[in-house]
Amino acid sequence: MSYVERTLGLIKPDAIAAGHVGKILDRIIQAGFRIVALRMVYLTRAQAEAFYAVHRSRPFFEDLVQFMTSGPVIAFVLEKENAVLHYRALMGATDPAQAAPGTLRALFGQSVERNAVHGSDSPENARREIAFFFSESELVAAQALTPLSA
Repeated sequence: MSYVERTLGLIKPDAIAAGHVGKILDRIIQAGFRIVALRMVYLTRAQAEAFYAVHRSRPFFEDLVQFMTSGPVIAFVLEKENAVLHYRALMGATDPAQAAPGTLRALFGQSVERNAVHGSDSPENARREIAFFFSESELVAAQALTPLSA
């Protein structure tokens, strides 16, 4: 069953530093997603630790926090039918070397650690992650995204 849902995406510091922001956003739009919120932020250490708390016991946690605070990230909310599933497919595998050709990570990722983008892995996590970066009043209503008539 398909229905319109929202998901969170991040463009990570590596992709911003490499100048890939416009290319990544263009591919997302070309894939039929609507961007309903967008902002560039510098995550504090406390924010990065809170956002990735699910990985706290993993050996890569400290490196991940350090990387995600090394430069700005661009957070955005996408809307589309089955947005979580479709955005994860567009991102590709976590390891860019294993990602399918044409996916964001295959095109713009450097390594498992520096893989250009993040996306929510479930509708439940999408709701939590969206709320981490955006208040409800910052999300554009779908009807506001309808093109204006000439």
